[in-house]
Amino acid sequence: MTTQISSASYPPPPRQTANPAPVRPANSLRRTSSIDVAWPDGVDGQRLFVGRARDYLTGPDGIGRTLAMGEFSLRMTEDKMITRIAAEPAPASIEQLVGARAGGHLRMTLREIMPDLIAQADPLYLVLDDLSGTALVSSFAWGQWFPERMELIRKRLGGNDDNPVLAQRANVCWGLQDGNSGVTGGASLENVADADAGHLRNPADPEGWHEFLEHEGPGFRRARRIDVTRDGNLIRIASAFQDSAKLREGGRVAIHEYNLGATVDAETLEVLSLDPEARILPFRECPGAVHNVARLVGRNLGQVREDVLEMLRGPEGCTHLNDALRALADVPRLVEELRQPA
Repeated sequence: MTTQISSASYPPPPRQTANPAPVRPANSLRRTSSIDVAWPDGVDGQRLFVGRARDYLTGPDGIGRTLAMGEFSLRMTEDKMITRIAAEPAPASIEQLVGARAGGHLRMTLREIMPDLIAQADPLYLVLDDLSGTALVSSFAWGQWFPERMELIRKRLGGNDDNPVLAQRANVCWGLQDGNSGVTGGASLENVADADAGHLRNPADPEGWHEFLEHEGPGFRRARRIDVTRDGNLIRIASAFQDSAKLREGGRVAIHEYNLGATVDAETLEVLSLDPEARILPFRECPGAVHNVARLVGRNLGQVREDVLEMLRGPEGCTHLNDALRALADVPRLVEELRQPA
C-alpha cells in the first residue's frame, strides 16, 4: 500500500548542487564511480558507455592510495541491447553480456553470471549494476545539446490528460504517481533541467575523484561518491549521486542529485540512521520519496539491496534514491579495507 503524503509536506528541492565533493577526511575510504555516455556516431548511431569505479584509501596524514579500480567500455543500440563490451580487469563471463538489454532483467543476469563480483564488493560491479538506470536516463543529454529536440519532447509531454506517453509513466516511482505533475503534464518542462551541475572535483582535493571520459559532442554522466569512516563502534557514511549532461555552451546541467548520510553499528551492521537530502529533482513531488527511506532503519546494511527492492518498489520510492541506497551494500567490505595501512 502506497503511503500517501501531500506534496506540501515536503519543500520542493532546492535545485542547487552540493558540488564539489568535500575534501577526503583522514582515515577514510572513498569509492567513486561514473558512467559517461557519448554518441560518437551521431544520434542514430550506437551509444558509447564508459564506466569507471575506484576505491581510494586515505591515511591519518591525508595521503591516499588506490586500492582497487574497475572499468568497462561498451556499445549499445537505441533499444538498449549491448553489442560489444570490454572490461579491465575482465571477469571471465563479461562477454555473456553481449546481446543482453539494459533493463530490469540485466541485474538478474549480473547476479547469475558474476556472483564473485558481488561477493567481493568489486567496484566494477557498481558501474555494471548502474548500467540499466544510465541507459534509461541518458537520452536526456540530447535535449540539452540540441534545444530543438527538447522542444519536441515538450510537445510530446504537454499537458493532456489523454497523453499516452504520460500515461505510460504513471506509478513507476514516487514522483510519477498518478495525479502528480509529471504525469498530468502540469510540470513546467522548461524548469525540469535548469540546475547547474557544478564540478564534482574539488580544486583543494584533485585526487578525490578518478579521471572521467573526455569527448566531443553531447554527453551524459552518472556519478556516485561514497565516503566511509569509523567512529568508535559506528560506521559513518556520506554519499552523493548526480545525473548530468553537457551543455553546448560549456558546463553541465543536472537533472537528479541526492546526498545521503547514514550511521551503522560496526558490529551488527544494523542501520541506525538514514538522512537523504534531495538536491536536484525534476518534479515538485519528488522529495516526498525520502519519507519511506525510514523503513530501512533497523535493518541489516548487508541486505540493503534486497530490502530496497522489497520495501521501496514502484511508487513507494524514487528510482534514483533507491539506487543510492543499494550502492551502500558494499560498505561492510569497504570498512574492512580501512584496517589496511595507507
